[in-house]
Amino acid sequence: MASAEPRRTTTFAHPDRFVDRHIGPSPDEIAAMLAELGQPSLDALVGAAVPAAIRLKKPLDLPPAKDEHAMLAELRALAGRNRPTRAYLGMGFHGTLTPPVIQRNLLENPGWYTQYTPYQAEIAQGRLESLLNFQTMVADLTGLPVANASLLDEGTAAAEAMTLAAAHTGRERGATILVSDRCHPQTIAVLRTRAEPLGIVVAVGDERAFAPDATTIAALVQYPDTVGAIGDHRALGEKLHAAGALLIAATDLLALTLIPSPASFGADIALGNSQRFGVPLGFGGPHAAFFAVRDEFKRLIPGRIVGISRDARGQPALRLALQTREQHIRREKATSNICTAQALLANMAAMYAVYHGPQGLAAIARRVHHAACVFADGCARLGLRVSDHAFFDTVRVECGARSGAIMAAAAKRGIRLRDLGAGAIGVALDETVGEADVADLLAAFAGDRAAPSIADLAGAKPRFGAARTDAYLANPVFHRHRSETAMLRYLKRLESRDLSLTHSMIALGSCTMKLNATSEMMALSWPGIANLHPAAPAEDVAGYAEIARQLEAWLAEITGLSAVSLQPNAGSQGEYAGLLAIRGYQRALGQQHRDVCLIPTSAHGTNPATASMAGLRVVPVACDASGNIDLADLRAKSQQHRDALCCLMVTYPSTHGVFEEGIVDACRAVHDAGGQVYMDGANMNAQVGLTSPGACGADVCHLNLHKTFCIPHGGGGPGMGPIAVASHLAPHLPGSHRGEDQLRGGGCVSSSDFGSASILTISWAYIALMGQAGLTRATQVALLNANYIAKRLAPHYPVLYRGRSGLVAHECIVDLRGFKAHGIEVEDVAKRLIDFGFHAPTMSFPVPGTMMIEPTESESKEELDRFCAAMIAIHGEIVAVVEGRSDRADNPLKHAPHTAEQVCGDIWNHGYGREQAAFPGEWTRSRKFWPAAARIDNAYGDRNLICACPPMTAYGDGTG
Repeated sequence: MASAEPRRTTTFAHPDRFVDRHIGPSPDEIAAMLAELGQPSLDALVGAAVPAAIRLKKPLDLPPAKDEHAMLAELRALAGRNRPTRAYLGMGFHGTLTPPVIQRNLLENPGWYTQYTPYQAEIAQGRLESLLNFQTMVADLTGLPVANASLLDEGTAAAEAMTLAAAHTGRERGATILVSDRCHPQTIAVLRTRAEPLGIVVAVGDERAFAPDATTIAALVQYPDTVGAIGDHRALGEKLHAAGALLIAATDLLALTLIPSPASFGADIALGNSQRFGVPLGFGGPHAAFFAVRDEFKRLIPGRIVGISRDARGQPALRLALQTREQHIRREKATSNICTAQALLANMAAMYAVYHGPQGLAAIARRVHHAACVFADGCARLGLRVSDHAFFDTVRVECGARSGAIMAAAAKRGIRLRDLGAGAIGVALDETVGEADVADLLAAFAGDRAAPSIADLAGAKPRFGAARTDAYLANPVFHRHRSETAMLRYLKRLESRDLSLTHSMIALGSCTMKLNATSEMMALSWPGIANLHPAAPAEDVAGYAEIARQLEAWLAEITGLSAVSLQPNAGSQGEYAGLLAIRGYQRALGQQHRDVCLIPTSAHGTNPATASMAGLRVVPVACDASGNIDLADLRAKSQQHRDALCCLMVTYPSTHGVFEEGIVDACRAVHDAGGQVYMDGANMNAQVGLTSPGACGADVCHLNLHKTFCIPHGGGGPGMGPIAVASHLAPHLPGSHRGEDQLRGGGCVSSSDFGSASILTISWAYIALMGQAGLTRATQVALLNANYIAKRLAPHYPVLYRGRSGLVAHECIVDLRGFKAHGIEVEDVAKRLIDFGFHAPTMSFPVPGTMMIEPTESESKEELDRFCAAMIAIHGEIVAVVEGRSDRADNPLKHAPHTAEQVCGDIWNHGYGREQAAFPGEWTRSRKFWPAAARIDNAYGDRNLICACPPMTAYGDGTG
């Protein structure tokens, strides 16, 4: 019999579609869940859940979906348009060598980059230990006793130091911060942006002439400064302290291995960028800023702090300290809106220090300094004047009329130098520099003359001035891991102590822990993405420019708005930039008096904190019994404050996980009163392809790229928070540090033009892979999964809020408050979920005593059913307590989570069995995740705040 004729096709599209890999439920599972909900189709579900008034009238105008290999080929071609040169531009950004064991086993490892923020400390002990190492490293090198677990970048860290100083001194509006004109220019730009709404004057000048007075809150110096000089700031510190002001030092961790610490000259705060500790340049980010303070400021320090406490066994255990949630407690009275960090990058920097140890770091620093000294001596032999001050890695060379020719000669050799103006050139060397690089540099400076040989310059004397004499990094962790074998095992041991998406669903409401596909992550390690300096000239970064242009256009289309800025490098920064855009627009109209910000009482705590930072007065708006904005109260307050109304800050779908019917009316009420509408994009995962901020009537929306658009959480960062705006706000978007975008006058909110530029490739890849149809289907399935969970759990836990047709949006809130009378708290359920192998959903937000559950589109029905089975089993355990079959104090919930040590120990004093404790679900027998700590005593840790590794003396002979 003749063989069948091959099937003819009209397309060469790859049959393995990415969208089918990204979306968890199969078509059969989708059909089964729809049947459970009584919905005939996904379209019918959306029609019942999403108000018709805001539904998109046509599909998104986006390129068709690509398969993974086609996407990678296009992205590789774009990366190939970048030219990674030898960029000796400095300004806090330096070439570095990432140890391969750290690159492969941390940066490129989903066991590290898909973890959530360590709010469930019992299943985050590994990452918390690494962040404690980071804090210890920073505290030791700066000489200050308290450090946090990182901030977003150096510029915003300086701004946080400014607000800390204002809060400490009590000198706020009309106060002055003195800023050295030899600070990095991007830091000065961010400070000016952040100071203006607060009424703080930024006085930039020569630090040697600073004369603090009764209005001074602090002075900021760079140490070493932006042109390389290592100054002595002791006298300035004394003057500041006499005036009741603070000394802030922006510094360099590698330099601090050789030169005296900021604490040695009286600095109250030290900050900077840890990027050169093994984190690629990435065209400006993401990088972990560091921040350290004197002990008296530990309750004012912004961001997150890892502290040492104890667990139920009395064993030392780590957790985040109380003040890391300050903005949720103090709201508009908070001194910072920071609710994130750069955890993944802080972990990389910490591991770099662990791997090299103090001797290795000092050796690297000496090598960098030697290269700078050889170069400086070579320039002197060429007759060029080199500054005679002490320096570490940066040399200022006075070249006069020859500067242009020298810059051009260096560029021909693939070297980028910093033009300091007036014929001066800055050269900042780093650990990537070898003998051939210095020879190339000298050849460029020599011009037609013969450059001195490196051999003749080898005896160059150190020129960093006074040497550091105190010890640092004495803790054993910085001495034990010299071999790659030891380092590999340490990384894996810590990874094994943390639950991540590699283990199970992390159903956190408002946090969207979806699949971060491997193909989306691959570009991060490509040289054309990783090795670009943020101040590289435009001809070197054409690929980045095109990636940014396309991503901005796609995000504008998705949001229904006109223009996008990619500069904000966290959701909190996006909130801030959005409010500044509104404020700038109103000021341009002569409406400087508009300063009232309406915020629903259900809002995320960063909203009121951000409004306060933007110089606005917060007026709360009530919510009704269904959790919706009370439109009558909104209209009344819009009219009450009509003459002063600046904006409304609103989250959509609501913070309660519902598509509010009145969103268009709410926006109209604010517009009618002369205000603008800022939409928090935390819940954009429920909008894409179905509705948009523009369709709802918003004027500006920030986007959490680390939520909806697949940048992973990284254990607590990095994040990205770009803003999209309507056309009238476009001129007030963040501007460029390079001065290239003269049409945008919104100041600078981050230290580089595109914030954490390298991770933008992840969101670019996600949108390219999904296309219009895939993005829309992802949103539909996100709604389906959330409603399926709500339906399954409703007989056991009340679902607190629902929209029309009894449906929720992409997340649901289950109410546990009814169990409190029987001694069961929401925390008990959260900790018991750990025994089932799950991270708890969001606890007690936006309603105390509840859990907000968001399964995302990436989880299969099987995983959803497993989670529901766990929650239902826990309900059964609660009922046993309620009915008296289980002791109120001695039951599996009150003692959860249960460690292997507890379950396997000789002593078991509970009225329930070990098997129920450890293996409460059928699946836990084959895929058990053991918590590394028993329940942690947070109150003890806050009463006894310890946020650095114990000293060597705590280890006896030092081998422990």
